[in-house]
Amino acid sequence: MACTTIQTCSSTRTKSFDVFVSFRGEDTRNSFADHLFGALQRRHVVAFRDQTIKKGKLLEPELLQAIEGSRVFIVVFSKDYASSTWCLKELTKIVDWAEQTGRSILPVFLDVIPSEVRKQSGQFGNAFAEHEERFKDDLKMVKKWREALKAITDRCGWDLTNKPQYEEIEKIVEEVINILGHNQTLTFDDDLIDMHPRVRQLEELLNLGANEDVEVVGISGMGGIGKTTLATVLFNKISSQYDYCFFIDDVSKIYGNFGATGVLEELLFQDLNQENMEITDPSHGTMLERTSLRRLKALIVLDNVDTVEQLEKLDLHPKYLGAGSIIIIISRDSYVLRNYGVNKVYDVQLLSNSQALYLFRRKAFKSDDIGKDYQQLTSEVLTYANGLPLAIKVLGSFLSARDISQWRSALARLRKTPDENIMDVLRISYDGLGKLAKEVFLDIACFFYGTVFVRRYHSFILTVQEVKELLKHREFHPDDGVKVLVERSLITIQNNVIQIHDLLKELGRSIVREISPNKPRKWSRLWDYKDLQNVLIENKKAENLEAIVIEGESKFLEGTMDALSNMNELKFLFLNNVEFFGTLNSLSNELRYLSWHKYPFTCLPSSFHPDKLVELILPYSKIKTLWKDEKYLPNLRNLDLSYSENLIEITDLGGVPRLKNLILEGCVEIERIDPSIGTLEELTCLKLKNCKNLLFELNIISKLNSLEELDLSGCSRLLDKNTSVIQLLTSSLYKAFMFPFHFLSHRKQEDSPGLLFPYLASFSYLLSLDVSFCNLRQIPDVIGNLRSLVSLNLGGNKFVTLPTTIKELSKLEYLNLEHCKQLKYLPQLPTIIEKGQKPIHKYYRGIYIFDCPKLSEMERCYRMAFSWMMQNLEVHLQTPNIHRNLGIVIPGTQIPKWFNKQNVGGSISMDLSPVMDDPNWIGVACCILFVTRNDLTNALVHLYHWFPFRYCLRQHGKGSKREFMPVPLHFTEDLVTVELDHLFTVFFNGEELIQCLSENPDKSHDLNKLEFNTYFQNPQGLSLVGKNCGYRLLFKGDLQQFNPNVMLTGISSCRKWKLL
Repeated sequence: MACTTIQTCSSTRTKSFDVFVSFRGEDTRNSFADHLFGALQRRHVVAFRDQTIKKGKLLEPELLQAIEGSRVFIVVFSKDYASSTWCLKELTKIVDWAEQTGRSILPVFLDVIPSEVRKQSGQFGNAFAEHEERFKDDLKMVKKWREALKAITDRCGWDLTNKPQYEEIEKIVEEVINILGHNQTLTFDDDLIDMHPRVRQLEELLNLGANEDVEVVGISGMGGIGKTTLATVLFNKISSQYDYCFFIDDVSKIYGNFGATGVLEELLFQDLNQENMEITDPSHGTMLERTSLRRLKALIVLDNVDTVEQLEKLDLHPKYLGAGSIIIIISRDSYVLRNYGVNKVYDVQLLSNSQALYLFRRKAFKSDDIGKDYQQLTSEVLTYANGLPLAIKVLGSFLSARDISQWRSALARLRKTPDENIMDVLRISYDGLGKLAKEVFLDIACFFYGTVFVRRYHSFILTVQEVKELLKHREFHPDDGVKVLVERSLITIQNNVIQIHDLLKELGRSIVREISPNKPRKWSRLWDYKDLQNVLIENKKAENLEAIVIEGESKFLEGTMDALSNMNELKFLFLNNVEFFGTLNSLSNELRYLSWHKYPFTCLPSSFHPDKLVELILPYSKIKTLWKDEKYLPNLRNLDLSYSENLIEITDLGGVPRLKNLILEGCVEIERIDPSIGTLEELTCLKLKNCKNLLFELNIISKLNSLEELDLSGCSRLLDKNTSVIQLLTSSLYKAFMFPFHFLSHRKQEDSPGLLFPYLASFSYLLSLDVSFCNLRQIPDVIGNLRSLVSLNLGGNKFVTLPTTIKELSKLEYLNLEHCKQLKYLPQLPTIIEKGQKPIHKYYRGIYIFDCPKLSEMERCYRMAFSWMMQNLEVHLQTPNIHRNLGIVIPGTQIPKWFNKQNVGGSISMDLSPVMDDPNWIGVACCILFVTRNDLTNALVHLYHWFPFRYCLRQHGKGSKREFMPVPLHFTEDLVTVELDHLFTVFFNGEELIQCLSENPDKSHDLNKLEFNTYFQNPQGLSLVGKNCGYRLLFKGDLQQFNPNVMLTGISSCRKWKLL
């Protein structure tokens, strides 16, 4: 051939082979080579042989493809090997390809001495002399041949001189099999995406080669995720290392049709190769099985096991197998694996975005390229499939070679009616559930899948416990139900949130619809506003309807509200951003949960007698008074009328004796709460924030011994100086906070401590107290008696100092002193010696000293604040709560040098790779220096209850779904002192950092880098500016050896603050 170089041929699909043998046919084709090929074939090793190439085709492209598709290369050097230019070209390509891919080359010296090949002497020297003469115009090519020979002879090989060829051939084949056992994953088909790391992880779990014990390992995951594929790949890779290998495809199906004897027959057929074997009973089969497998090293894979009984009947006990044996059990149900005693389980994960895209391209486009017109549609398909290999393969194959209009039509159809081939696989897991577990699955699929719910002004994602609480209203025993669904791989729990694959969600919804696809009034559940509108317009009895959850963008529904009166079996109603017209005459008395955001009527229907109701949530409603008549609701636990601005009064509460939570926050027109509130012995939470017109004798609640959370923020009339003396003297909280000024009382000031204690002592279980923005001029010493207090908000008041008794609050986790414009001095802060009973806030822990312009002794303030932070860290690291970070806001104009990594602006990247495995590493402290400035160009109306300063920890360089966490500070134009710098510091513990790093399995970014980001939504007339950021990696020694003076290094601004 005249070709001087061999180019990589990639225009057609590369064929796959285990072995490529390079030899000179004239020397070896009918002798050594034939014996070698025969030995490889007997061991089921697929070897390329040029006899397989069809006549009439050029040899070169076919051979190039064979080389690129082979895993191991055997080069047989015979005496005339170097005389063939074709062999030398072939050898050069093999050496180049092996260097690129790391594949193995095995040199065999048949009738030539290795040194003769290496030094290119003797007959090899004569051959090269002829080549140099023949190709004197292209000596570079000859030089490459020489280099290839030198490279390959530097490897260990077989010298067959004076040795029996058949023995050496067996050794060569054994080495090939050994190499293939370690490298088989190099030639996975295009369908087998991301198998390299998965097989490697499974091998590590099996502890291959390092354990003489019998290993029993489970593979678990949802249907269609690739459990069988993974096991098959591993089986093919390692099966050659075992005496006997068995792969039972569908244990559940065989067991269902033929019982345990059927599975045993299949196993023994694979073992003994006796097709007509008949087993009379399981014990007979078990005996044969044990006899056959005793002391043999076996590899056994049992696919699709769905009950423990199936495994027990097989009785594949490890003690009956030889050392080094492996049993792999594949099941969707992790309970089966755990109950059978399988301690090692590999949980197969969904494909990452990049892996899913790669697989879909291969199926839909047969290449790596996606046409521009198809890119958006491809994104929609992948969103629908959500990383499930089965769905990606089915959809990709179906859409292949179809035009744009067909893609759009198919996607529209899929959203309405999911593909049966996918649904049939997924439904297997559902059909195996018990009745109650099925109901829990359907509720989660239709409603509670990582759902963002709206209560009052908050949008939040439901936690596992919150979902369980909602399911309790459905009487479905949620603890057991959720546990079963996790075990069956129908749901997962991530970051304390229930997650369900979109296709499993569609499965659940299709099951609800199947009773009558076109008549939603016959369904048991409604989740789409269009279906609800259909029911309203039809206005007929809905006998089966038990639950409605409608949320999302604001919708106006046509139809009459009377249709709600026909839903007699309705137990659960959640409506958010839904507007109706008409009247509401009645609601189902079977309701246990009623949440209606912006309820449009002034009261609830008089015919509504929901004695089973547990939660009544009507935020932003038009309610003026809840009931026209007295109601008896013995099961009501939660009453939330927050931000119902037309609410005037709360009438008799004697009919709700078990009420635990009363939320009236933002009810600015409410004037009266019935004194019967004092009889609510189980009341634990009372929120009256911004009830500015409420006149309320607070002594009425002094007997509420169960009260844990009390919010009186902004209730200025409760403590108004113009209120009558009689009201003041009967108000326990007024006495507690205002009596020391005694100008409204004839009692002497020295008598006040004795008067204060009895009132506050009655709240011995109080965990959270918010009296911010109440015009308080002094905080009494008796505050120190609230020993259970975890959260205390005193912001926006007029006191000059805090009492020294505040140091007695040893459980205090949250202290807010924002906008205390008269505050000059801080006493000693509490020494935190124990963690509070339970978290009060989802986000907040820390001390917030913001916009206190008269505060003096700033150095002392710094020392106390950071010492307090370190004390908190020590306590909370013993029982870490990764959802509630520890934060501090203090005045300051520079970031302390203690933060040894700093950056300009509102974000900073962190490299955690040096500390990830350090046992002394406990987390990271991040900080930002920020300032508030006037900005007349900003006209955004600020909501009082919304915090515009937020922060987030996310993976570096990637979009993240992690929510921004609020800093609990209020910013309004008439409230904030502008141009004062403050330092916000927050601590993240190591668990949260590791969790954040593990959230995104996509490997297209640096896995060890995180970014601390801040976000400012500027309120009206103001702008918030982040000046500088910093962070410090924290170790155990930082806590043990912390010196608060180091926080002062570089902070010259302390003196500036002293002058204010």
